[in-house]
Amino acid sequence: MPLVILTGASGPGKTTIAEAIERLHGHEIDVYYKDRIGVPPVHEMIDKFGSVEGWQRAATFEWMARLSPLLLEGRSVLFEGQSRLSFLTEAVEHAGIKSHSCILIDCDDETRTRRLSIDRGQSELANPDMMNWAAFLRNEASAYGCKILDTSNLTLEQGVERVLRELRRGHV
Repeated sequence: MPLVILTGASGPGKTTIAEAIERLHGHEIDVYYKDRIGVPPVHEMIDKFGSVEGWQRAATFEWMARLSPLLLEGRSVLFEGQSRLSFLTEAVEHAGIKSHSCILIDCDDETRTRRLSIDRGQSELANPDMMNWAAFLRNEASAYGCKILDTSNLTLEQGVERVLRELRRGHV
């Protein structure tokens, strides 16, 4: 699969899995992170894009446009970042990307709270809004037929292996 997209709310391990794949397989897989283009303050998102969701949609479109030429060159690409599946689907189509797979990286709320509060020291993110966002993405992923990888009881190695399997699908 030339393009695999990891999405999900904060805390289930999207970035950790992507960083491990980059570290171990960066010579064969290009890894990109949505937030590396910079995440503006909320007031700026609203001023320039009308809402936080407007910024998220615009950033998703920008990234898919950037990745499309790499895919045409035959590169294997892993993209990591929070985005609605509806935005990803629309952006992929707009960029002319023919082959891709989305994986929702998810975990249960207890695991998310522990990872955000203890592992990352960002207890302010372990709030009802984040849990609602995770539930929204979970429901949207089911509606779109997106694969869901629940990392609640997986080791990092198991998560990496499952994503690698998807990246290598079609390259055998």
